[in-house]
Amino acid sequence: MDTTFSPEDEDFRVLVRDFVENNLPPEYARIVAEGGYLNKEQLLDWQAILRRQGWLAYNWPVEFGGTGWGPVKTHIFDEEMARADAPKVLAFNFKMLAPVLMKFGSQEQCDYYLPRMIDGTDWWCQGYSEPGAGSDLASIRTTAVRDGDDYIVNGQKTWTTLGQYANMIFCLVRTSNEGKPQAGISFLLIDLATPGIEMRPIRTIDGGYEINEVFFTNVRVPASNLVGAENEGWTYAKYLLTYERTGIAMVGASKKKLTRLKDLFAEKSRSLSVHEKALLAARIARVEIDLANMDTTNMRVLASVAGGGAPGAESSMLKILGSEIHQELDSLIRRVVGRDAQALRSGEQAPAGATNAAGVYFNNRKLSIYGGSNEIQKNIISKMILGL
Repeated sequence: MDTTFSPEDEDFRVLVRDFVENNLPPEYARIVAEGGYLNKEQLLDWQAILRRQGWLAYNWPVEFGGTGWGPVKTHIFDEEMARADAPKVLAFNFKMLAPVLMKFGSQEQCDYYLPRMIDGTDWWCQGYSEPGAGSDLASIRTTAVRDGDDYIVNGQKTWTTLGQYANMIFCLVRTSNEGKPQAGISFLLIDLATPGIEMRPIRTIDGGYEINEVFFTNVRVPASNLVGAENEGWTYAKYLLTYERTGIAMVGASKKKLTRLKDLFAEKSRSLSVHEKALLAARIARVEIDLANMDTTNMRVLASVAGGGAPGAESSMLKILGSEIHQELDSLIRRVVGRDAQALRSGEQAPAGATNAAGVYFNNRKLSIYGGSNEIQKNIISKMILGL
């Protein structure tokens, strides 16, 4: 299996790198590098820049308005964006809901919703987790009861990332209580402007506001907003999660963070004791080896997908490795910068090189939980590979 990049791939890397260097607003890169939050206008502006280049839907097939690049070029694009500290495109739109609609949605749904993702009309958020159903999504209790041409939705969703910016939400809802819990779940598209929906903010430990809880009270949703067949939503949910979990690997972002860590270590090491310096050097070497191994695994998955395969248990492996490596890098950066790593209050500027290291560290504890906790991923791997 060839896991090296071809000369054509390397030429493409140069093309992407040149584009980012000439088009990424420096202020956006600074905010990303410091672990801050871009506002809605800034995120949409960056997406508009990519759209004018024809690169916004970079992971989509050509027939749906995308680039048709394939997995290797998509990976290179992600790496170069991370290297430049470019904002990420909205994953809920382009990397999660879009693949589900393309595979399971109706032609009418694809024709209507996919162009609205590209032109910025719709900002989607995800309605999966509930207070009593996190990694165990089969326990969801939000109901959708058929009433003529509509569904009546009641329940609650939580950890809804960037819901304060969204105008649409895709939800897992319970449409039946018969049989196994997984068998009674459906996948529904809901307009957040519909009467009966309330969005409440959740403040995170770093002081930020990126997640919410959403309440549905007798919300009337057109039955035409059902994706696929009723009670088949569990299949669609799992399909979406393979994309989400693979994305959590964040190989490119971890490579950029490792470079930043090594630069900070070289700068700060003079103020460290011999003992501290040796311990940190050993941990940095360990995480660099782990990242190199994960990069190789990721390349094998890419090669398989390029050959017509599909990620299965590999997405769970990458999710575990990626989240743990990213958290270790955050921990090491926080230790290297020392007192300058203290979490900042809103509006404060991070000391040079600190990048709000404590705030980033605390916020990214979530990486090993969302998208299905790492413990759940180990169960998935044991079932899919070992048959346990």
